[in-house]
Amino acid sequence: INTQSSMAFPWHWNGTDAVLPEADGEAADNVEVYRFRFSGNEQQEALWEIVQPDDSTIRFSVGLRRQIGLISLPSDDRNDKDLRLVYGSALDRHLGDTALRSRIGSKVASLDLQGELDETGQTALSKLDERFLKNALPAGISLGLVSSQGISIGALVGLLAAKSPETDLPLSAWGAGTRRLASLEIGASNDENPTVVTIDEIERGLEPYRLRQLLNGLLQQHSQVFITTHSPVAISSVPEASLWYMDSHSQLGALRSDLVSTQQKNDPETFLARVAVIAEGLTEVGFLEYLLEKALGSQPLDHGIRVCNGQGNDHTLALLRALSESGLKFAGLADNEGRDAGNWRNLKAAMGDLLLQWTEGCTEEAVIAAIPDDRIHELIGVEGDEKLGNRLRHLQIRSGAEERTLDSIRVALAPTGKTLKQLVIETASGNNAGAPEGDGKAWKSQSRDWFKSRTGGAELAEKAISLGGWDSLSPRLLPLLKATFGTLDLAVSENFPNV
Repeated sequence: INTQSSMAFPWHWNGTDAVLPEADGEAADNVEVYRFRFSGNEQQEALWEIVQPDDSTIRFSVGLRRQIGLISLPSDDRNDKDLRLVYGSALDRHLGDTALRSRIGSKVASLDLQGELDETGQTALSKLDERFLKNALPAGISLGLVSSQGISIGALVGLLAAKSPETDLPLSAWGAGTRRLASLEIGASNDENPTVVTIDEIERGLEPYRLRQLLNGLLQQHSQVFITTHSPVAISSVPEASLWYMDSHSQLGALRSDLVSTQQKNDPETFLARVAVIAEGLTEVGFLEYLLEKALGSQPLDHGIRVCNGQGNDHTLALLRALSESGLKFAGLADNEGRDAGNWRNLKAAMGDLLLQWTEGCTEEAVIAAIPDDRIHELIGVEGDEKLGNRLRHLQIRSGAEERTLDSIRVALAPTGKTLKQLVIETASGNNAGAPEGDGKAWKSQSRDWFKSRTGGAELAEKAISLGGWDSLSPRLLPLLKATFGTLDLAVSENFPNV
């Protein structure tokens, strides 16, 4: 780097970032580093620059690029520079024969191009020479090899590959994925692994299995690799990578791997949505999907809004903390399990209306409590509902009723002072307090026949509206819906919830 025509000054690495050097001399504990910037100009040409501590920049010389071993794979399908003998290309660096282009040029220049003309062409060229001589222009013209800006002998020389025993095709004529993989292999096969690799839309032209192979190969290189992607396969295949996310406002933020690694593996599409709504579990996923669609009047996914499974209260908290710390726009819905009150409070202060944590406990408890008592029987189900029989049996077991009917269940509840709504909340939320010895797991699993699923969450949302619970719930849910839509400049439908 110090061989540049302009002096390049280093930064100091403090363990997490490149910082300005100390004014009174070098800091003993800091390592000197250089900051590189890779960008594109208006003509979509790649620019490599060294960023100085005073924010000025120096362009990489071609010689420096060759020494460092830079590889850039753009998303442009037509770009095959690294497969040709262009000066500074991966193929040029790999062959390492700086005089090859000159020798090829000499060979081509020795060809008698004029002798290849037919009689008509020879006559036309002679007449042109006469006209030049008549008008005092350079005479004695002939055909020969000439160079031109942007065109070189090297650009016409490239790699061929056998399509069949009888046919060789230029690698530039193969598929986009093959061309990109070939360019990377050429660059990586130099004496030393490349130092910096940039790949735009790494999934372009690659089947999932080939994409995984490419990513595994990159992980094994001793290089800095920068990748942009819209592929969930790419995100889930490299849990070791540092993940950066750009939200709908073009805000770029780093995500802490210790907080997002589980989500990165299990639901990588979380980080590909324009706005991701982190719902604590499957109930909340179905619940929010239903409300968002009704409130928007169309599929949220069509607008880039995706409801993601947070996979439990603790993981939801960790994930939302990581997203909030990065400064990105996400939304969330979570239960209140009485833990980490301080972290949830800080998260609410940072996210505002984009986060709703129930005060009652879980979603089932909050929503069922809002439904009028005289309509709870409709929440349980009506005649013909597939799950009605199982739900009545659960209520019968818990209440000790003689028969599997609502009347018998109410009679059994009367001496206890417990209402039917309270019993439904306990059953739907999987509360096993008071279960006979050995029946705790069975009582907890009863919730699966209620709303502990994606479809169950959607059913709960639909019944919250149709059974008169919305008026009580809207002061909490409506701000969440509006804030989520607001990140994309969308609005709640005027007819919601009466749609």
